[in-house]
Amino acid sequence: MRSLSYLLLFFAVPLAAAELRIGIIGTDTSHVIAFSKVLNDPKSPDFVPGVRIVAAYKGGSKDIKESSSRVDKYAEELARDWNVEIVPDIATLLTKVDAVLLESLDGRPHLEQAKQVIAAGKPLFIDKPLSDRLESAVEIAKLAKSRGVAWFSSSSLRFAKSLAPLQQPNLKGAIVWGPGPLEEHHYLELGWYGIHAADMLFTLMGKGCETVTRTYSADQDEITCIWSDGRIGTMRLLRPYSEFGAVAILKDNKILQTPPKFEYSYVGLVKEFVKFFQTGKVPVDPAETIEIFAFLDAAQKSREQGGKPVKIRKLAW
Repeated sequence: MRSLSYLLLFFAVPLAAAELRIGIIGTDTSHVIAFSKVLNDPKSPDFVPGVRIVAAYKGGSKDIKESSSRVDKYAEELARDWNVEIVPDIATLLTKVDAVLLESLDGRPHLEQAKQVIAAGKPLFIDKPLSDRLESAVEIAKLAKSRGVAWFSSSSLRFAKSLAPLQQPNLKGAIVWGPGPLEEHHYLELGWYGIHAADMLFTLMGKGCETVTRTYSADQDEITCIWSDGRIGTMRLLRPYSEFGAVAILKDNKILQTPPKFEYSYVGLVKEFVKFFQTGKVPVDPAETIEIFAFLDAAQKSREQGGKPVKIRKLAW
């Protein structure tokens, strides 16, 4: 059963009559600017109507340079260029908005930040990474389920134009690749940036991953996983950075591959979370998101065990 505030949002007020007010938690990622350009600028060729970003809480993590060096800069840009009110805390933010984009670059505070949003009954999109570890990701899912709050988490790569032709029902296996820089404060090393490639792999393969083997070296990782029906998926992560790409292997052994220049943008993701805020229907099953984090957890444990195969953990939520 959905929370009362959620029901009021979607059924008491005609969607055509009111623009949904969106709040941002975390101004330490370029995503907040990219999303504002799509949602708050009617002159943009990519403009998506129906919602507007109206308020933001800065947040930020002092021990991650990518966060501390950008949090104030992006907050100032949101206020100056996109007429977004910067508020002092999450509690204040929640009084001004109908739904939330949890954008904090650092996955560690996501659980505590999500708790406040869930307690307020606001639907939310949680940007990557959902969390820094599997247990916290599961706790977010548990809390949202207990309060009837709709949420989803995803990389924009899931909705990439180049990936769509590879999404076939008769898939026998898939290989994906992309950048894999690591971040020392995140236990799930591959969740920091490798989450993009992981999302691509599960977009193609779906749920059912059981056993994960990770081969690690300083400049790359190869993660091989076996699905319950015998299909095999492989993820290759390169450091410091690389292009994204994927290969789909069909059951007749036909091969489909993404183009050399992988095409993606934030617009596809924005359209999905706007539709979600307007309808309450999640575009990504939370069960799949939790399985992705179980996959990342198994990959981490495989590295810790010298590259041995590890079965993914099944945590109840």
